[in-house]
Amino acid sequence: MKKKVILRISVVSVVIVVLLLIIILIIIPQLAILDCVNRSEYTYQSPENINDGFEVGSLDEVNIDSMLIEKAVKEIRCCKYPEVHSMLIFKDDKLVFEEYFTGHKWQYDAPNHHGELVSWTKSMPHNIHSDTKSITSACIGIAIELGFIESVNQSIFDYLPDHQHLSIDGKDKITIEHLLTMTSGLEWPEWSAPYSSLDNPEIGIWWSEKDPLSYILEKPLIAEPGTYYIYSGGNMKVLGEILRYASNMSLDDFSNKYLFEPLGIDSANWTDRFESGVINAASGLYLTPRAMTKIGVTFLNNGVWNETQIISEQWVEKSAAPYPSNTGIDVPGEDSGILGYSHSWWTKQYSKSNMYSAGGFGGQHIMILPDLNTVVVFTGGNYLTYRPPFKILEEYIIPSFE
Repeated sequence: MKKKVILRISVVSVVIVVLLLIIILIIIPQLAILDCVNRSEYTYQSPENINDGFEVGSLDEVNIDSMLIEKAVKEIRCCKYPEVHSMLIFKDDKLVFEEYFTGHKWQYDAPNHHGELVSWTKSMPHNIHSDTKSITSACIGIAIELGFIESVNQSIFDYLPDHQHLSIDGKDKITIEHLLTMTSGLEWPEWSAPYSSLDNPEIGIWWSEKDPLSYILEKPLIAEPGTYYIYSGGNMKVLGEILRYASNMSLDDFSNKYLFEPLGIDSANWTDRFESGVINAASGLYLTPRAMTKIGVTFLNNGVWNETQIISEQWVEKSAAPYPSNTGIDVPGEDSGILGYSHSWWTKQYSKSNMYSAGGFGGQHIMILPDLNTVVVFTGGNYLTYRPPFKILEEYIIPSFE
């Protein structure tokens, strides 16, 4: 009797295993295909006019092939390009494309830095990470135009009265321009360790007992200022404090008064602050994708928004062209090809247009293509995975321009 019971149990077990294999190998993939088909159903619609300063239009009005753009959307929805959170296109003075997708919020201490899974919308601010650097640069340009700062050629120690003791060993030769162009020469191995490691100075600074500027400026000078590119969030933090001293305004107050309010942007939130009150001018700024697009359009229009000069034309020119020593840069984790670097903007040449762009960890981009009269904006959450914005730009968006 016991043998028969054991045999029956064995047969039942085999049947269960077979059924599980059928579910795993046949049914689940079929359900995934059906889910992909459902999500890939998409019909293009023009962006909504919400009276935020944008004139809206259609892809057809600006001679963009809607089939290619629709294909890109379907590829994003069907998970060929996961964790793209938004994609916007502004061309020929009109916002003609705007779509939002499902993805994870930024959370530093979560696996893959993925927090809550949400359906992104136009009203939700997004962490733009290192796009923040380009915003800080714009504020420096405005401060120079308004006379708070005399010149980019000044020594940084002209504006750091509490850190004069660190103006040694050739560091007095570091100028504001060297910080903007990542050529300060200060040691900062940000690209040599993951952002989850204390060995990365961009992370280690938050755990140091030193004040942030001492932590940065005590680093040894490993190259002559102005001669060698070293990607450094530390440079931008120093710039934020230079701006504070020069204008007697914190970076958030200055940017609100002279940049965001004139653009009609009320979503800006500088979230990262040290205990000392120093604002992280390198990353951590939150903006909505439409606000990011406004920044891009202002640069596209030589610093003008709605007939008002917000940023000087000279500063736009500095942002659009690489600094002489900053070419041939290969960015870790980006499928962007070889880039240049200007005054805190990335530069790249395409056959149809030169481009300069703000770029942030995870796939945040403000891409400006002057020869095509176009701005493209992405947000995303590909922090530890492949980042597709450049591929989408190159395979779908640029070819769609008839």
